[in-house]
Amino acid sequence: MAEYNRPQSEAEFNENFKDKTPLMNDTQAHYESSRCLFCYDAPCMNACPTAIDIPLFIKKINTGNIDGAAQTIYDSNWIGNACGTVCPTGVLCEGACVYNKQSVPAVQIGKLQNFATRHVIDNNKKLFEAGKDNGKKIAIIGGGPAGISCACELRKMGYTADIFEAKDKPSGLTVYGIAPYKITNEEVLDEVKYLQEQLGFNIKYNSPISSKDQLEQIEKDYDAVFIGVGLGPTAFRNIPGEDKSGIIGAVEFVEDLRMNHHKTNVGKEVIILGGGNTAMDAASESARMGATKVILAYRGSKEKMGAYDFEYELAISSGIKSVFDANPKEFLGEDSVEGVKFSRADGSEFTINCDMVIKATGQAKMGSFFKLIDNMETDESSRIKVNKKNNQTSNPKYFAGGDAINGGAEVVNAAYDGKLAALGIHKWLNE
Repeated sequence: MAEYNRPQSEAEFNENFKDKTPLMNDTQAHYESSRCLFCYDAPCMNACPTAIDIPLFIKKINTGNIDGAAQTIYDSNWIGNACGTVCPTGVLCEGACVYNKQSVPAVQIGKLQNFATRHVIDNNKKLFEAGKDNGKKIAIIGGGPAGISCACELRKMGYTADIFEAKDKPSGLTVYGIAPYKITNEEVLDEVKYLQEQLGFNIKYNSPISSKDQLEQIEKDYDAVFIGVGLGPTAFRNIPGEDKSGIIGAVEFVEDLRMNHHKTNVGKEVIILGGGNTAMDAASESARMGATKVILAYRGSKEKMGAYDFEYELAISSGIKSVFDANPKEFLGEDSVEGVKFSRADGSEFTINCDMVIKATGQAKMGSFFKLIDNMETDESSRIKVNKKNNQTSNPKYFAGGDAINGGAEVVNAAYDGKLAALGIHKWLNE
């Protein structure tokens, strides 16, 4: 079980949050790529939401064609480097590797993908160029993985692509909402810069779109619109005492940590509410920030948690404890939180003391924003309804992808959605 001291400097922060999957060197990549069986109808490829030709890019690495390997990856997935690092590969491509059936370690596909894409980014290799200007302009609302992917694909086909991003950095969840030991800000921003320099899409930072007037102006100025706004802040749960200081949403906590590193305020005794992957990140991060006690409290059983097993194991290895069948009933304390009262299914109650609570209990959907758009159909969970063949919405001028349509999935799903929507926009505008 790991024990961490509270980091007092950037160097100490980096030590506590050092990369859990360091980049391969040339020798390691050559050896690992030689293990691939280059399967026909490769199950790893079928398991990838963006259908990267995994055997092909691995074979290119093995023969020394690193640039070609990266191009194969980016041809399918414009967020190829970030996905190689943050994707749950053990569940997706590596989880489907045929070696698993032989009790042999799967090929490390994610690390090989990261190796190839980092090579072209670090060496600024020219792989792509924008298509001939076709005179049409597309607005993209949201500069996360879906928006970036959509912009890249559109530029290849000659469209002007303008991204309206509410914050001052691109890539949404990838830079604001993923634990630092998975990927650094610099690595995320380097990839976006690399793609932007080659393909020339525009990003208008600090440009939130939040009114009907703004949307109507965009509709006049652009030939089509892509919505990739993701999810909103942590949802309010209406638990007594929820407004006390020391209680924060997990997405807000992770963003604070990503932006402010060791300067982030973390309590000594922290309770994490939730059982998803975001809860696991918040728990691991609290421990790495030097909290003396971190309790993960989930309302159901361990088996019902939404988090991947490897995420839970990573959190446990960071020193956290877990409590199940723990439904929060009240936040205790005067002005600041001092504990949480829980109830169990049998009606019994118990209290855990703390000086900080992190709620990883779900994010608010962007339903109020979607309602500003004429003829925009959403489902009962405030997700935009789309034609799954092209991600077009019920308002034909609008297309959508990412968390706006799936309610919260992986970066790789957003990358797929953005590309699919771009191809859908192209077909719709040329029919």
